[in-house]
Amino acid sequence: MSSRSLLPEFNPLVTGSSSTSRDWLQAIRTRTNFRIGNSTVRCQTNFTLTIIVLGTITLLIFYTLLPKGMSLFDDHTHYQSLLEEPANYNATYPLTRPISLDRADNKLKYRIAVVADMDKESKLVDNAWISKLKTGWLVYDRKYKLVEIEWDSSELTLKGSLSQGGRGMELSELVIFDGKLLSFDDRTGVIYRIEDERVIPWVLLNDGDGHATKGFKSEWATVKDGLLYVGGLGKEWTNSNGAIISYDPQWIKVVTPGGRVVHREWRDNYLSLCAAANIEPPGYMIHEAVNWSPVHQQWFFLPRRASHEAYDDLKDEIRGTNLLLRASQDFQRITLQKVGPKIESHGFSSFKFIPETQDTVAVAIKSEEVKGKAATYITVFNVADGQIIFPETKIGNVKYEGIEFI
Repeated sequence: MSSRSLLPEFNPLVTGSSSTSRDWLQAIRTRTNFRIGNSTVRCQTNFTLTIIVLGTITLLIFYTLLPKGMSLFDDHTHYQSLLEEPANYNATYPLTRPISLDRADNKLKYRIAVVADMDKESKLVDNAWISKLKTGWLVYDRKYKLVEIEWDSSELTLKGSLSQGGRGMELSELVIFDGKLLSFDDRTGVIYRIEDERVIPWVLLNDGDGHATKGFKSEWATVKDGLLYVGGLGKEWTNSNGAIISYDPQWIKVVTPGGRVVHREWRDNYLSLCAAANIEPPGYMIHEAVNWSPVHQQWFFLPRRASHEAYDDLKDEIRGTNLLLRASQDFQRITLQKVGPKIESHGFSSFKFIPETQDTVAVAIKSEEVKGKAATYITVFNVADGQIIFPETKIGNVKYEGIEFI
């Protein structure tokens, strides 16, 4: 049975008489009457068309004025409305109260943790992937600026069942957000809540502007104004020879305590950071250690890799940095300084400001991956001048990519 359209057929090849054309035009101009009870409602067709046109123009103007780099894919909400989410943010930090070791509270003992990205070694059995959470204590003497670090004798094994492309639980960062310990799988794009030895999937981040079918490769995360900012490498996706594939890693994600996600383009910000270090394309920076400081009202970046040359898989292994970039909120003012000596195979993976120091002292981990072998080191430095307080000390032959005060 053939289907018939509900609309009247119109054949432009068939011409009618002039009277037919006049009748058609007259029909458009004629008011349509509707009977409601004892009243008659008249609707002028031209007026209705005018309203439709004006409404369409208004919608076009609205979308044109949306901020550049904002995707509405997830919740169709203006970015600023995130601040209006009706949620009580839990600002507890750290989760474990520091232990005072003297009467003046100058010497404080903090609970810390680092999380491992075990790459392909994370696969345990079919449908099971693992990561390692190493815990310990950091003692900081504010008066004498001395640091002691002690690790627990055993590690926690975190086990998950989510994967993409046969890989999963490659955790890249640790952050306390809304009173919970979070970690980020750079394979699946899943944000996990860590509770005891359990990992609970909380939010899934899509790559790029949010329309991608693959997960976001999360590499850093920080809290700003009660919102969680999650970023990637900060450089374009390239092949092993440096040819550009996409700009997806130059988007960031902003997540509310309720789990709503907005995707924001940060390409210009990342390029500004490169420019501050006199790096121009095809040169690049790779970022894994980023924090927002509410004290300084600045972004802090410790690049993992930096080069004036195009990306190359093998050469990238020895392009570690000792750089610290500080950027204003709008990235219009960026300063560059150095942190300790440069060891070419060591690159920053994560850092945190030590609590109670007004963001003047930071602890960082640096990892290396050379010819398939990995190792991680921990260091503490003075933020103002980059002076080393605690020299790089090896944690183990594992690639730890996140550190946090828990």
